[in-house]
Amino acid sequence: MKNYDESFTLIQDRFLNGEIDENGLKDKKTRALIRLACLTALQTMGEIPSKVNEAIEAGAEVTEIKETLYHTAPYIGYPRVMEALAVVNTELEKMGMNPEENDQSTVTADTRLDKGLAVQVQIFGKDIIYPMRDNAPSETKHIQDCLSAHCFGDYYTRGTLDLKMRELITFIVICSIGGCESQAKSHAIANMNVGNTKQLLIQALTTCLPYIGYPRTLNALNCIG
Repeated sequence: MKNYDESFTLIQDRFLNGEIDENGLKDKKTRALIRLACLTALQTMGEIPSKVNEAIEAGAEVTEIKETLYHTAPYIGYPRVMEALAVVNTELEKMGMNPEENDQSTVTADTRLDKGLAVQVQIFGKDIIYPMRDNAPSETKHIQDCLSAHCFGDYYTRGTLDLKMRELITFIVICSIGGCESQAKSHAIANMNVGNTKQLLIQALTTCLPYIGYPRTLNALNCIG
């Protein structure tokens, strides 16, 4: 297919292979998975197949790719994730790989709330989580339960990706959406709480800069502190 925009392509390739590679995430697998999370949040479907290949070449397992996309659901909504998964599954099949993963769930309908709340407390601390739940207006207390059971119970407790990787994905997805600076600040702190460094967050944002642009990147940097 003829490239009618060679000058534009040259600029982007030079940027990606220059400043972004130099200052972005160093681990190739982490870099590929974070790019997949970012592109899923942005719904940039045309870029996803190449990033699936990049992830596989970097040593990512199918389950790691699928779990990365699953984890974005609480922040962008499940319809967007399903659309991205369809593209990922098609690409994996083209590569001769089985897109199906073994179930990584560790909770049941009866345990998801308690286990999700435990993860929240582990990440943010009881002095943050319990007052937030207790002080919620009566008409929105169910949202707090949804947050604990669904976001943290259904997703954070799943296998394959550890807590540090899940928090990094959360931060990047929130920053990719834009306009969620309050949540970005909270999850920047959460990343530090689970052992991710400020430098790692900056590197992850740098990796995503070509996809989310400068305004969202600069806003996100202000949230790191």
